[in-house]
Amino acid sequence: MRIDILTVLPGLLDSFLSHSIIKRATDKGVVTIRVHNIRDFATDKHRRVDDYAFSGDAGMVMMIEPVDRAIEHLARERDYDEIIYLSPDGDKFTQKTANHLSTLDNIILLCGHYKGIDQRIRDHIVTREISLGDYVMTGGELAAAVVTDCTVRLLPGAMSDETSALTDSFQDNLLAPPVYTRPACYKGWEVPAVLLSGNEKKIAEWKLEQSLERTRRLRPGLLEDNEGEG
Repeated sequence: MRIDILTVLPGLLDSFLSHSIIKRATDKGVVTIRVHNIRDFATDKHRRVDDYAFSGDAGMVMMIEPVDRAIEHLARERDYDEIIYLSPDGDKFTQKTANHLSTLDNIILLCGHYKGIDQRIRDHIVTREISLGDYVMTGGELAAAVVTDCTVRLLPGAMSDETSALTDSFQDNLLAPPVYTRPACYKGWEVPAVLLSGNEKKIAEWKLEQSLERTRRLRPGLLEDNEGEG
C-alpha cells in the first residue's frame, strides 16, 4: 500500500512516521508513506499557498492551484483509489472506514489548513472527505496521522501478531473485553478465575459477555448500529 500525505507543514509528521508500528511497517515494505510539501507546487517566488476569501470572510483559504498541481504530479505516477480531504464536515472516521482503506493500493490524504480549502478542490478533485469528530483542529496533519495509523496497523505484516487487530474494539461493533497480565493477584485484586482456567470455550464466552456488557454500558449506540445492520 502507498499513502501520500499533502501538507503545508510536513515537519509535524516527522515523529509520527519515525516510531512504533508505522516505522516497522515502512521498514518491512508493508507500506510506503510519502509526505509532500504543498508549497513545493506553488508558482510564485514566495511559495504562497493561501489567499483571502472572495467573500471577505476572516481567515485565509488554501488556493486551488498548488493543491491541483501536487495531485496531478502524483497522479502521473500511479492511479489513486481515493483522494481524501481531512475535513471537520466529512464522514465520521470509524473502524469500518479503516478496514476499507486498508484494502486499497494507493491513497492521498490532503491536510487542510487556515480557514479551509478552495471549494473547487472538494467539488472536482477530492473523492472522499473524512472527519475525526465534531470539532475543528488547526490543520489536518493530526487527522492524517490518525487515519494512517489506524489503516496501516491492519495491513498484513504490519503487526507481529496479525490476529491482534482483529480483536480490537469496534471490529464487530463491540468494545473489547478487559485484559489482564501477571501477577494474577496484586494488592488483593484478582484476575477473573475463568482466564486462568485454560478452558478456551468458557474464556471465549466470558469475553463475549464482557464485550456486550461493556458496550451496553459505555457505548449503547454501537449495539443499535448492529441491530440496524441486521
